Amino acid sequence: MTNPYIIDCTGDAVVGDEVKFERAIFTGSYPKSKFSHNETIEAVIVADSYGEKKQQHTFMLLLLNGEKTRIKGRNLYRNKVFRKPWFDESKRVEALQEKHNRGDLARTERIIRKELAY
Repeated sequence: MTNPYIIDCTGDAVVGDEVKFERAIFTGSYPKSKFSHNETIEAVIVADSYGEKKQQHTFMLLLLNGEKTRIKGRNLYRNKVFRKPWFDESKRVEALQEKHNRGDLARTERIIRKELAY
């Protein structure tokens, strides 16, 4: 069977993407945790948001086993993210533009808050 996750969307994943990526698994607790292995994750992105204080991009994923999990964008994108093609890629372009607009707004609001704090 061929790999359906053929499009690199590292840095530009959107709600609706069916993604596959690897994340590092560690054993022990901080600060003495040790790398154990990489885990391959396949999931659908069902929601995303920008944190109120620091505008950290966070994704809500629906895993193949039906569980939901959150992951920060920086952790999702760490080791490349691949996605399946959408049936209608123009719908994905719309979702991507909307996400970028929200990100731009969140960054602007953060700059304004920082300037007002001084």
